[in-house]
Amino acid sequence: MNFKIKHIFSIALISILAYSCSVKKYIPEGQRLYTGARIEIENDTSVKHIVALKTELESVLRPEPNSKYLGMRPGLHFYYKVQQEHPGFLNRWLYRQIGEEPIYQSDVETFEVEDILRNRLENNGFFYSSATSSFEEKAQEASVTYQLKITQPYAMERFQVDTMPSPIYEAVKAQTANSPFKATARFDLSNMKLERQRIDSELKKRGYYNLNPEFFIFEADTNQYDNKKFDLFLKLKAGVPKKSIVPYYIKNVHIYPNYNLNDSTQITAERFNNKTYYQDSLFFKPERLDKFITLKEGELYNPRTSKNTSRRLSTIGAYKFVNIQYKEIDSALTDSLAALEAHIFLSPLTKRAVRAELQAVTKSSNFTGPNLALTYSNRNLFKGGETLNISTNLGYETQLGSGDNAGLSSIELGLKGELIFPRVIFPIEFNEDFFEYSIPKTKTSLGVSYLSRSELYTLISGNALFGYSWNANKYITYELNPISVNYTQLAKTSTEFETILEDNPFLQLSFDQQFISGLTFSFIYNEMVDANDPYQFYLNTTLDVAGNSISLLGSSGENGEADTFLGLQYAQYAKTDMDFRFHYNFGKNKEHTIATRFFAGYGLPYGNSDVIPYVKQYFSGGPYSVRAFSIRSLGPGTYDGETDDDSSSYFDQTGNIRLEANAEYRFPIFSFFKGAIFADAGNVWNSKSNPSFNGEDKFTSNFINELGMGTGIGLRVDVQGFVIRFDLAAPFHDPSLEEGKRWDFRADDSVLNFAIGYSF
Repeated sequence: MNFKIKHIFSIALISILAYSCSVKKYIPEGQRLYTGARIEIENDTSVKHIVALKTELESVLRPEPNSKYLGMRPGLHFYYKVQQEHPGFLNRWLYRQIGEEPIYQSDVETFEVEDILRNRLENNGFFYSSATSSFEEKAQEASVTYQLKITQPYAMERFQVDTMPSPIYEAVKAQTANSPFKATARFDLSNMKLERQRIDSELKKRGYYNLNPEFFIFEADTNQYDNKKFDLFLKLKAGVPKKSIVPYYIKNVHIYPNYNLNDSTQITAERFNNKTYYQDSLFFKPERLDKFITLKEGELYNPRTSKNTSRRLSTIGAYKFVNIQYKEIDSALTDSLAALEAHIFLSPLTKRAVRAELQAVTKSSNFTGPNLALTYSNRNLFKGGETLNISTNLGYETQLGSGDNAGLSSIELGLKGELIFPRVIFPIEFNEDFFEYSIPKTKTSLGVSYLSRSELYTLISGNALFGYSWNANKYITYELNPISVNYTQLAKTSTEFETILEDNPFLQLSFDQQFISGLTFSFIYNEMVDANDPYQFYLNTTLDVAGNSISLLGSSGENGEADTFLGLQYAQYAKTDMDFRFHYNFGKNKEHTIATRFFAGYGLPYGNSDVIPYVKQYFSGGPYSVRAFSIRSLGPGTYDGETDDDSSSYFDQTGNIRLEANAEYRFPIFSFFKGAIFADAGNVWNSKSNPSFNGEDKFTSNFINELGMGTGIGLRVDVQGFVIRFDLAAPFHDPSLEEGKRWDFRADDSVLNFAIGYSF
């Protein structure tokens, strides 16, 4: 075995070297491939932070050599390939993805780089330094070395604000107390630019509406010293406009809650809380809208307040555009103060909308059929930004294939009403200014569903929810639902279904828990909103606790029977899970992505419950899980659901423990079409074994060997964020098989998944 591994490794190493060398045969005669540059610094011992300086200098070296991976230059390789007479489709496609034009020695202008290095040294206080260069040439490659001789840098002795007119002098003077410039600090031009920007930003918050960092200038005076010291002065440039050096206050705030370009000038003006609202008819109640507006008449201009107002108004859900414009009041300009008018233009979304969605559903139990969902929305129901969503769905499924259960069908009907208030509804009144980033929303919903599965049962269920959602900042969201109620009732159960429940006590217990009352809490950290960030993290943690409060009002069961509330058996459990994702975006325009996900969940039944209710259990497999296995068909543990009859396999492949890991490489193909290569692993287990599974479902320390694993390829149609996804996956590790037979790539047993949106 060791000989075989060494032999394979040797072949791979030879292939890599051959691949790398294959580029050299394409280099034109008389040219050398540029392989990069290095910097050598000669300095005395008084120079500090030499490593950081060298890193900064290396950042300006130009040009950059061709990319290199594991000793190879694939980008350059495919460039040369497409120059051939018949490059082939694959070489052309790979060149578009990772191709690079060659960088030769003749492309390197060392004199220009030397000038840039000397300039960068002077910007860091190393005046009168020198820079030279020399090439190191090989047969077909060349590199360059830059030799720098640097002397002791200039150090600051004093920093002070030079004469400026009032009131900006006092404002700038106050800011210098927080200045990073301290005695003995090295001369650094980049720090001076940052200091100008910092002062400008701080003064903008204090009303200096027309200020610009370019209006400031630093001057260094070395005439007082002979030992490379200098005094630093901050001054205003000559000719700075008067209006740029005085603070502005907001004199008037004008709000247009129903703005469009065709608005008449003859609209009604209404004053509320020192703001003026203009509406031709009442579209949005001023007392409701006012809480989202942090701009106040009489206060100094502050861009942060303006940004907060814009963001808060955008989160209402009733507006398509939020546009805040400021107009200077020239007549109010004095030597010490100026005034602005703030105009807030709000363009509403269409108030009423209807959305229809048609889906084709295929389940592991061979149930297949269409599902039609209709949603009606009213985005400003009570003229306070309230959103009403009324949705209904109709689904029909029939079981395809052969066998005794072929032809079984089901009908599902659902109706749900959701009302979202863009404010906190709570017995104790909250000051909305406490929620600086955004105002929490109050969500309420009420729904009922009817499911009739022929020859098995009829299930009627209802649910109600009351909770809050709050965006704490750009990345963090909290969701708290203190009231979450579910009620289910089995009706018209058939003899066959009763037999299934008798044979599977765990399944029967999960259906017996008719009443679920508890709370849920979620914490979401999402960096995916930053499209330009190459490293994106996402974390969603959820806690679901049921039965604690209702147990105080319930009745104790007798003779070992379960406790009840209003005659209904209720569930008691605690369930928590974590969904962690990491995306690495790279390549041209960051169109390539390596996406990974890890999911872990655990549910603990206690008190009144021996098992978690069926609707709260975990399942594995499907388009958003392990894609090589059909939905709900993986696990629990090593259990093989296909050995049971079709009618029972639909129910029991769930568990109270779930682990899952996914990795996917996403890449562009052409236009809206994108591809993917992925691998998934996961399963579900029970912490307490179901007797019907003979211990095959119990979670043990051997869980790694019980993961279902698969790999596949995918095609996505991505049109401005709306994604239609097709994934073809095949298993290569099936825990339901006997040990020794689980590792088997079964391409003939592949699963085609169709879904909307990315899996993670």
